[in-house]
Amino acid sequence: MMPKIVLQPLLLFLLFFVTLCADAMVKLPALFSNNMVLQRQTNAAIWGTATAGKTVTVQTSWNKKTYWAKADAGGNWSLKVSTPGYGGPFSISVAEENTIKLENVLIGDVWLCSGQSNMEMPLAGWGKVMNYQQEIAAANYPAIRLLQALHVTSNTPAKDLAVRNNGWDICTPQTIAEFSAAAYFFAREIYEKTKIPVGLIHSSWGGTIAEAWTSFETLQTLPDFAAAAKKVRTTPELDKASYDEQMKQWGQKKNQADKGLVSGKPVWAAMDLDTSGWQTMQLPGLWENKGYPDLDGVVWFRKKVTIPGSWNDKDLALSLSTIDDDDITYFNGVQVGATIGYDHDRVYKVPASLAKKGDNYITVRVMDNGGGGGLYGDAKQMFLGTTAGQQIDLSGNWIYKISFTFKDLPPAPESPQNPDRPGVLYNAMIHPITRFAIKGVIWYQGESNAGRAGQYRELFPALIEDWRKRFPSGDFPFYFVQLANYRKRASLPAASDWAELREAQLMTTRLPHTGMATIIDIGAADDIHPKNKQEVGRRLALIALNKVYGQKNEYSGPVYQSQQISGGAVTLSFTHAKGMSAKDGSLKGFALAGSDKKFYWADATIKGNTVVVRSASVKAPVAVRYAWADNPEANLVNNDGLPASPFRTDSWDGVTKGKK
Repeated sequence: MMPKIVLQPLLLFLLFFVTLCADAMVKLPALFSNNMVLQRQTNAAIWGTATAGKTVTVQTSWNKKTYWAKADAGGNWSLKVSTPGYGGPFSISVAEENTIKLENVLIGDVWLCSGQSNMEMPLAGWGKVMNYQQEIAAANYPAIRLLQALHVTSNTPAKDLAVRNNGWDICTPQTIAEFSAAAYFFAREIYEKTKIPVGLIHSSWGGTIAEAWTSFETLQTLPDFAAAAKKVRTTPELDKASYDEQMKQWGQKKNQADKGLVSGKPVWAAMDLDTSGWQTMQLPGLWENKGYPDLDGVVWFRKKVTIPGSWNDKDLALSLSTIDDDDITYFNGVQVGATIGYDHDRVYKVPASLAKKGDNYITVRVMDNGGGGGLYGDAKQMFLGTTAGQQIDLSGNWIYKISFTFKDLPPAPESPQNPDRPGVLYNAMIHPITRFAIKGVIWYQGESNAGRAGQYRELFPALIEDWRKRFPSGDFPFYFVQLANYRKRASLPAASDWAELREAQLMTTRLPHTGMATIIDIGAADDIHPKNKQEVGRRLALIALNKVYGQKNEYSGPVYQSQQISGGAVTLSFTHAKGMSAKDGSLKGFALAGSDKKFYWADATIKGNTVVVRSASVKAPVAVRYAWADNPEANLVNNDGLPASPFRTDSWDGVTKGKK
């Protein structure tokens, strides 16, 4: 039997004192760490917590100054320090009862980088940008610093930002691989042209909607979002245990709905399965581009492969590139792997005991929870192979069968971490930054709002103005990426929600100190994530170099300004039109309509800073559209090779009008 322990009064006092001191020590938010960047030529805020009523002392090495602040009754304190032109490394000392010393601090420009998956897309990992291995190996930029926000939601504004590695990283091949590619290439271009240190705060989340990044207060001014935002604000955070139990019950309903599973057994993975009713799909590719634009649910894919006898008694590697979102993979009816999440490579081991000479069957159960779905990515990464490098190409025809869609089920329990709720990402991933001095914002988002593009005309400018109200930098630069070309190319002029979203983005450039990088020429029909993030970052940087850093470079492709109709021709005027030309042959992508609103492909010719458009099918033209499609064939560029933004001269109702 253990003896009874009695704590003496003195010992109790000492324990209480130590605990009190630990709680009262000066502390800093995650934004302040070694290797950080402070915004140059400003009064930059520094804040934290300390003992209530105590004075906190901050010393900065660049000007040898000392600053003081008194902690309030809640222990909160803040002050501002004056920052010079740029340079470093410097140090900052923060002291009360304890001392925190921040080392290797640079003074430069801080850019907040936000949006959805095309901003989040890393150089390596699920992103694998163009030439990613060489780009990572060359990423030695000690004057570029990285702060990576973690995915977190909150129903109310959070005080601190959750970040990887507890703070800022120096840009090296080791730290850049899983960081935003677009943000890195933007910073690299800025630094190489100016030699000013760059700090990147990357706070984005793939697949998310713009209203999730907007504050509750601003959403209350937008009728389409006010009620939903209020519900979020007034709903208590659901505890994980309750949510897990609700999800368990819903998961049972999913399994019951899956025709490929019987009592948990994967009957659609059986080797002797009758697949006469299955259809054929070319892979890799998202099924949204294969005839199923609104399918969220479960699809089973299957492929027969013939293994040579020389592979007997060898373990094999099954590589399926990338799957959106979740998969369970079977080989000859036996599970060999399962992964949750679109942002993971799928490489599974097939033990020698499963593989046999002759016909073998690979079956993949794919669950898509929203957005894109299917086996997509690099065709070269779809193979069955040996460790000796022998491979069987798995790209091409697979058979498939839809098991069920989520429309067949009751709504899923709402996750307390669901990012697609109004305001929750602003609360957790933007609000904690708003006291920090920044130079500006780069933004790449819109895909998830394309179905409500008409609504985005109001929402996106509101988001920009919202953030500008909350940061001390005020009316800071806000530069964004227009959606790339994507999906199957249309043979005839047609309506397009992506075209309408691009138009909403173009209209947002009417706000002061905004800029838009057009990338209608570097997308891909079967990949929503363009691999050429180098050019995305460069085009964003061109805007900043001109507008922020005073360089005289061109930063935009031709932008439609006005039209004049004379006889059967329409003459279009443009800004940023110097040296306009058709890249690769004659001009393409122009369509003409009369008062009947029916569009026909048109002939277009360049005359100086104008384009003249005609069509034999339209005798009395009224309106012109250019690159008005999901994936248009468009080739109008200026002297700097920058593409013209898609546009239309009419204001007729679009397919997203009234969509909420």
